Amino acid sequence: MTRPVQAISFDLWDTLFIDDSDEAVRASRGMRTKRAERRFLVHQALSRHHPVTADQVDLAYDVVDAAFRKVWHDHHITWTVRQRLTVLLEGFRLPLPEDEVAELIQLHEDMELTVRPRLVPGVKEALEELRGRYKLAVVSDAIFSPGRALRELLRGENLLNFFDAMVFSDEVGCSKPDRRVFDKAAGELGLPAVGLVHVGDRDHNDIKGAQAAGARAILFTAVKNRDGVTSADAICHRYEDLAQIIAQMER
Repeated sequence: MTRPVQAISFDLWDTLFIDDSDEAVRASRGMRTKRAERRFLVHQALSRHHPVTADQVDLAYDVVDAAFRKVWHDHHITWTVRQRLTVLLEGFRLPLPEDEVAELIQLHEDMELTVRPRLVPGVKEALEELRGRYKLAVVSDAIFSPGRALRELLRGENLLNFFDAMVFSDEVGCSKPDRRVFDKAAGELGLPAVGLVHVGDRDHNDIKGAQAAGARAILFTAVKNRDGVTSADAICHRYEDLAQIIAQMER
């Protein structure tokens, strides 16, 4: 029995955009890596008010990053940048004025708008081919860049108008593989989750999450093939093959 595909949702990092492809550009401009820049910004802000070393900030930031990954993987929640920095500052017991905290948050959140990542090759052509035949959505976890910044990345590449819905973890309060993320996307598209096919690069987040909601899922490996074993309904190695793979899934 065939199951018609009514809509296709896409992960963002390493599916639409190549994560960390901006690092080479930063290096060519003599800029710090994003990791180093975040720590520099926190140290700079704290040093205006308190005696604290860069090594102390590095260690505290590492601890908060480890806690973030644990909560993300095990509890399907992505802390906002404000939550991350609040944990870090409370751990130090070194307060900052609210206006400086707000500035620090914005500098973190907008970092990938300053030097932007590259699109995955073939993504525009694939979206052009699929648009009109299916409803399209973005379903993405927000790690440092919130939904506000991710929309701006898409707008900058003239991709925003391809999508009928966008679901970002910082806006819905949970992250993949929580099935509520995919239920939210299906609801915004006006269809049941069984009519959705999700495309993403992580088996744990994208594939298992979509399937838990009753959707089908395609593992996308053009940027990174990070999962040796997958329960994906199909595997796509390049965007040129995506439309054909979806057509085969319908048959």
